[in-house]
Amino acid sequence: MSDRHEHSHPHHHRHSLRHRLSHLLTPHSHETADKVDSALESSARGMRALWVSLAVLGVTALAQAFVVAVSGSVALLGDTVHNTADALTAVPLGIAFVLGRRAATRRFTYGYGRAEDLAGLVIVLTIAASAAFAGWTAIERLLDPRPVQHVPAVAVAALVGCAGNEWVARYRIRVGRAIGSAALVADGLHARTDGFTSLAVLLGAGGSALGWQLADPIVGLAITAAIALVLRDAAREVFRRVMDAVDPALVDRAERALTEVPGVRGVGELRLRWIGHRLRAEVAVVVDGTVTVREAHRIAVDAEHALLHAVPRLTAALVHADPAPVPGEVDPHLALAHHTVA
Repeated sequence: MSDRHEHSHPHHHRHSLRHRLSHLLTPHSHETADKVDSALESSARGMRALWVSLAVLGVTALAQAFVVAVSGSVALLGDTVHNTADALTAVPLGIAFVLGRRAATRRFTYGYGRAEDLAGLVIVLTIAASAAFAGWTAIERLLDPRPVQHVPAVAVAALVGCAGNEWVARYRIRVGRAIGSAALVADGLHARTDGFTSLAVLLGAGGSALGWQLADPIVGLAITAAIALVLRDAAREVFRRVMDAVDPALVDRAERALTEVPGVRGVGELRLRWIGHRLRAEVAVVVDGTVTVREAHRIAVDAEHALLHAVPRLTAALVHADPAPVPGEVDPHLALAHHTVA
């Protein structure tokens, strides 16, 4: 069995030539400090993404707020509120990243990485609230049409809002996917919804300039529908993470890596789960039942080693060695059968 973070990896003659060459040519280590450094670097990248996007959205919201004060545009006011809310979603996610750096305790034995999932839920609720607000504002304007004042200034502010939100969306989504943070990806999708809202303000202002007062609310309703689609994608991503879903391709990749480990005769139960933006694995491998405990442990360590190389963002693996079944032998797990939940 192997779940150690501090272990050496001696090279065995049974390892393939390719495996040994990869050790010689590629510097690597799986010591505790290296895993912690990698985790901290991921959190640091997430924090940088939050701070940069917060600054961009803050400047965008301030610029729009100035135009709102001059023009009195209700549509632009709604867009400014959206941008401000989007900037503020960085707060729960930033708290989650900070919590994720804390070491595991006897109460939180897996650490605090799941705080990101809670932040993701907050972000999804914020997107839902933005969609509801946009829809309500559009319906209200549809029932009570009003002309838009200072259309050129409103159009420029809308363009600024659209450009700022789209840049932030791309940045957050790129970093979120790079570090495996579903919450940061959802936050990026939220920024994109506000970009759509800014575009609606621009199109509505254009329609108003042409004398069509209903242009603003009609486009607003269309953008509300687009926000609802983005909400669906973000909610699906966060829901899957909360339910411990992983990409099946990662499971296939882990199984292939395990079958190539010398001494592994088969792969039994294999589980992967996200804890924040890091992966953890639990797996049972089948080994020769006649080997010594030390040899079985060595195979388990080699299996963990292979997983750490093969699965991106995997930081820990618990590998259990099962003896290969012998004809007529009683299943050693039979004593646990009555504990299995149907």
